[in-house]
Amino acid sequence: MKKEDKQLLIQSLGEGLEKYAHFYLVDVTGMNAAETSALRRKCFQQEVKMVVVKNTLLEKAMEASQVDFSPLYACLKGSTAVFFCNTANVPAKLIKEVAKDGIPGLKGAYAEESIYVGADQLEALCAIKSKTELLGELVALLQSPVKNVVSALQSGGQTIHGVLKTLGERPE
Repeated sequence: MKKEDKQLLIQSLGEGLEKYAHFYLVDVTGMNAAETSALRRKCFQQEVKMVVVKNTLLEKAMEASQVDFSPLYACLKGSTAVFFCNTANVPAKLIKEVAKDGIPGLKGAYAEESIYVGADQLEALCAIKSKTELLGELVALLQSPVKNVVSALQSGGQTIHGVLKTLGERPE
């Protein structure tokens, strides 16, 4: 590979690191072409960009970044694919769904401005809630007291109306 081509790849990877909020380093060793192609399709359906990279080029792109990715350098061994995404837990759930016998396996991840190293972090990454999930929970929490007050007022109105009607219908 020519030096110019390598520089273009490093620049492209650097742009991916800046453009996407989260990325995962995935071990794709042992996957044949058909399995890799199926994984690419699933990634595309879930809006995850999958790129198989040379470890040295990815490391140079990480070094050029403004963020300190040095804990992830140890993960750059063997065959590596990078999953770029904007929702932190989507690739983790995808890996968990697709993985059989540890292939593909998680090497490391940068999600929610934190670095996760090792396959044992997969469950923690699956548990991360997306921004929309957190906003939904917040809205539900804010709405519940209002709903209680409204229902109490409505039921109270029914009760008062019933009492007045009964008192009005009573013979004197």
